[in-house]
Amino acid sequence: MADSDLALALDVAREAGELLMSYYGKAEISSKGEFNLVTDADRASEDLIVKRLSAARPGDAVVAEEGAFVAGGARRWYVDPLDGTNNYAHNFWAFAVSIGLAVDGEPVLGVVHAPALKQTFVAAKGGGATLNGAPIAVSRTARLADALVATGFPYARRTLANNNLAEHNRVLMAVQGVRRVGVASLDLCWTAAGRWDGYWEMHLSPWDVAAGIAICREAGGLVTDLAGGPVDLEHPLIVAANPAIHGQLLAALRAG
Repeated sequence: MADSDLALALDVAREAGELLMSYYGKAEISSKGEFNLVTDADRASEDLIVKRLSAARPGDAVVAEEGAFVAGGARRWYVDPLDGTNNYAHNFWAFAVSIGLAVDGEPVLGVVHAPALKQTFVAAKGGGATLNGAPIAVSRTARLADALVATGFPYARRTLANNNLAEHNRVLMAVQGVRRVGVASLDLCWTAAGRWDGYWEMHLSPWDVAAGIAICREAGGLVTDLAGGPVDLEHPLIVAANPAIHGQLLAALRAG
């Protein structure tokens, strides 16, 4: 991975962010399923990002949320052109462009750009993580009882048996507070920046988390699956936290 990969991802994410802001408040909205919205801004952003990445890195694979797929080798870009579409459709400012690069299934680079918030999180393996160019690090909160954590719920929460409601209720009783913003990429980045002490979620997709995993790890966070093992990027279950409370959060999640 070269510095040029990071520069490329950052440039493309910012361009996509400008495009999203040009649609903001007037995007055409449709549905992909229960509670799951999509807009013309999602599709336009994805088209821009995939074309730019494919032109600049013709040997790389590209996988994007709205269906774009470019075959390639061991290097795979995961693209969420608009993470937080439901927020965006309701003119709520928490949404982001997420571009992550994985090599042999391991996230090594991430850019998460939240244009309405003017927040850009960046990391490359071994190089640390930054927010708007300034270094960031996970919190130092030592006790789960003092922690502010975040989570999310699947669109199919009415029909899924493991819909995270039981886990949410257990953790809620063990922590200072639980927040639900609905943007997985930003939840991972806000954990990286110490705004959340931890975050967990199930039923995610690789484009939701590839960039955020790289950023959170480079900020000193631990990111595992719900059993404490490696994250399966193709079917991610995520528990991310500072090292002091990560094990405590896992224990609270498994208490049932």
